[in-house]
Amino acid sequence: MPRSQPHIDEGPAIKKRKHDSNIREGILLGYGNPLLDISVNGTKDFLDKYDLLPDNAILAEDKHKPMYRDMIDTFKEVEYVPGGATQNTIRVAQWLLRVPEATTFFGCVSKDEFGDILEKKAKAAGVNTKYQITEKEPTGTCAVIVTGENRSLCANLAAANCFTEDHLDVAENWELIQKAQYFYVAGFPLTVSPPSILRLAKHAKQENKTFCFNLAAPFLCQFFKTPQLEVLPFIDVLFGNETEAAAFSEANELETKDIKEIAMKIASWRKESEKPRLVVITQGEQPIVVVKDGKVTEYPVIPIQKKDIVDCNGAGDAFVGGFLSQLIQGKEVGECVRCGNYAANTIIQRSGCTYPDQPNFV
Repeated sequence: MPRSQPHIDEGPAIKKRKHDSNIREGILLGYGNPLLDISVNGTKDFLDKYDLLPDNAILAEDKHKPMYRDMIDTFKEVEYVPGGATQNTIRVAQWLLRVPEATTFFGCVSKDEFGDILEKKAKAAGVNTKYQITEKEPTGTCAVIVTGENRSLCANLAAANCFTEDHLDVAENWELIQKAQYFYVAGFPLTVSPPSILRLAKHAKQENKTFCFNLAAPFLCQFFKTPQLEVLPFIDVLFGNETEAAAFSEANELETKDIKEIAMKIASWRKESEKPRLVVITQGEQPIVVVKDGKVTEYPVIPIQKKDIVDCNGAGDAFVGGFLSQLIQGKEVGECVRCGNYAANTIIQRSGCTYPDQPNFV
């Protein structure tokens, strides 16, 4: 079968907005595992070929690795979206900020076809991508195979696993770190380069900047507890969902399953700076739990009918992106949550972590 020629939408040009005094180039820097999401409307036969379930999310095994090229060769329409949890959040924040390169992203890719597509699309979204390049592995990818209302996800981290702290020592990259006032890391790089996370966290503490972190997944709380706890004292803003909070509680013997109580205990965990820790725990359609200055507040989410939900993947990433877009402007927590809810509500009504050309958050 001849190879198809998928359309690569480079995304809308970033329109400059009137600069808020608190928004400037490079103010927010993220580090994470960059993945190119490759999405197709698939078939049961294709899922069966690679032993995949219709509605599931797994890490790729060797038997899955030929699948990514096979998807492109087999299906007429292929959609590419820059992915990975941190990069999703950074893209959403950039979309809302509307100041070109207000955000910077570090991660590792290969100099191959997928890496070129990933960089082109992320830059078209306005993000200043500064990828580390490796020849050890191909660019990380995530297959998104849609069958009806189901989505089967299969991620091959590949090059994303090759990020090293050396990337921070490159002069132009260290300049970007010095330029940033806010940092965000979803927890997944705990499996890749904990020293890089700590380096950014300690820099933020030393320079009185803001370091934000996400629990990201229950397995990180369970199996990467030691590096997670090494970072925790430096975290100024911690995000997570109810499942991750419960896993943290169990792993650290907090002896409670109550989300509010868990959030309070995380907020009061030992901290390297005097700045109080802000904790934000989402709970799907249930209220968001926020602990600020030792006080718990709940914020409702935006109601949505089930028929209007297209894809919940990336909703948590989008919420954090919306939240951060207001935090760096000095907005109150309630306004940060409101924008987070807007971003999440927008993303779940679309396929993948995508958004309209222009935000209408006011």
